[in-house]
Amino acid sequence: MALDPGTILVLLAIVAGIIVLAILLTFVPVMLWISALAAGVKIGIFTLIGMRLRRVIPSRIINPLIKARKAGIDVGINQLESHYLAGGNVDRVVNALIAAHRANIELTFERCAAIDLAGRNVLEAVQMSVNPKVIETPFIAGVAMNGIEVKAKARITVRANIERLVGGAGEETIIARVGEGIVSTIGSSDHHKKVLENPDLISQTVLAKGLDAGTAFEILSIDIADVDIGKNIGAELQTEQAEADKKIAQAKAEERRAMAVASEQEMKARVQEMRAKVVEAEADVPLAMAEALRTGNIGVMDYMNFKNIESDTDMRGSIGKMTTDKKDQQKPE
Repeated sequence: MALDPGTILVLLAIVAGIIVLAILLTFVPVMLWISALAAGVKIGIFTLIGMRLRRVIPSRIINPLIKARKAGIDVGINQLESHYLAGGNVDRVVNALIAAHRANIELTFERCAAIDLAGRNVLEAVQMSVNPKVIETPFIAGVAMNGIEVKAKARITVRANIERLVGGAGEETIIARVGEGIVSTIGSSDHHKKVLENPDLISQTVLAKGLDAGTAFEILSIDIADVDIGKNIGAELQTEQAEADKKIAQAKAEERRAMAVASEQEMKARVQEMRAKVVEAEADVPLAMAEALRTGNIGVMDYMNFKNIESDTDMRGSIGKMTTDKKDQQKPE
């Protein structure tokens, strides 16, 4: 059955209308606009279209706006959109404003947006202002004056300081400062037993130093959770010092021994040198005797008397040596 041209035009118009309506509903968040009107938030349809053109997801702006208006917080759509374009989390900022409003904490949108853009979780900060957080430190070791190591673990109760969240130091700084206070308190104690008897002395000393200055927190209390005894550092240091002194003494003794050995070898060399000179001198005696006989300075009888005296001297030396050997053999071992 052939359709007349008028029917075909009507069908084409209907199809075109459906296509245009689908594109319109896709580009223009009509349902979101209706939801805003139903919630009492007046917003123009062209405002939503402008968000699309600015590459802003309308639901990321309208839903937090509805939430804020229902909670009685006066924020503008331009504020939320500018914060979104700056890279902030609009929903978290609105939740933080609502939480601060319910807890009677004075917090403006500009301050809240600045905290969020600084990289801090502003909602968590507001919640921490209402419900303080407990930070537990690891075991921190200090050495008392008597050389005993004392380990302490602390629990720090902190509350977020909204005014110092931008530019204030974080939890790591709090833990480092408390650790420094614990070490200095233990180190200034005369005896480790004083720390064990009064662990609250550490808390009082650390709290008195005002460690939360320049941080994003306010320290409410510092409680010592556990105290333990570690090594005897003083004894270990003394042992290591004694071992080092021993090695130094051994090195000096070895040096003296080496010098003594060298001196002994030198003396032996000198003795050998002297003996060589004696032998050389003794070799000159027969020559001198022969020269004296040849020149007539001594006679034959004089020479014979000299030989008798020499033999007698050798005999006396042999007898003395035998007597000495017998005495050595008779000595009890």
